[in-house]
Amino acid sequence: MVRSEAADVDAYLAALPENRAPTLTRLREMCRTELEGFTELMAYGMPSYARTNEVEFAFASQQQYISIYLLRTDVRETFTEALSTHNMGKGCLRFRTPADIDFALIRNLLSANATTPGQIC
Repeated sequence: MVRSEAADVDAYLAALPENRAPTLTRLREMCRTELEGFTELMAYGMPSYARTNEVEFAFASQQQYISIYLLRTDVRETFTEALSTHNMGKGCLRFRTPADIDFALIRNLLSANATTPGQIC
């Protein structure tokens, strides 16, 4: 995993390659809109969103992917069918290119995440 040394999310986004910056900026805007009441921070070298000091959602520009970290087990289980067609690790949804990102799915995941607290994996 590529870890950023950026001090904040603005610096993280400013350091991204030109072909990824608009996509990750859009992800950030979605997080800020959907995850009301969450704190935006840099954790583990990536933009992260925490509720009560626990990171529940994050994203990162990796060498070969744009990764979305879904740290809530219950949210992943709710969307098992929708996620089944995507490249998915234990808690990481990977998109090879910015064009591959399903923003409607991401918005639904964020909305479900924001509704109630749940178990972090």
